[in-house]
Amino acid sequence: MNRRRLFHLVAVLSRYGLAALFLFTAGAKLWILKAFALNVSELLTASGIDNVRWIWPVTIAVIAAEIITVILLLLPRTVRVGAIFAAGLLAGFAGFALYYVYVLHGEALECGCFGGIIASQLGVTTALRNLALLIPAMIVFFGYRRTRDLGATSVPPVQHAPDARATITS
Repeated sequence: MNRRRLFHLVAVLSRYGLAALFLFTAGAKLWILKAFALNVSELLTASGIDNVRWIWPVTIAVIAAEIITVILLLLPRTVRVGAIFAAGLLAGFAGFALYYVYVLHGEALECGCFGGIIASQLGVTTALRNLALLIPAMIVFFGYRRTRDLGATSVPPVQHAPDARATITS
């Protein structure tokens, strides 16, 4: 197997792996929706944002962004856009985790990233995990090329009518 094929295989595996990850996290958050909303409320309060007003819009936005990312990663025409969305979410979550710990000096908080299934404390470990997941997102962005069956989509050449001037005889 040559390098190009290997890299394409890794890109495809990364694409579906990221899609599975975001689908799993969105589903887990939906499973424990009220508990996740309470975590969002605590994070908003710690950030100085009115948690009563923003708890549900932020909760829904996070879950919707993850679902949209999954859809974009699965549709062949939008894979690279999905990789950008995935990278944005991962970098944003990592940045917020570091902001929460180092700027706000927040206490350890179960982030609810994976619902109640996998325990994950908001902090450096979460940030490092998300930053490590940027590697597959970059592999998908730079390594994914849509393959086309050019034989099936080729259009036969257009047959032009003979030039009328050439057929006129005097």
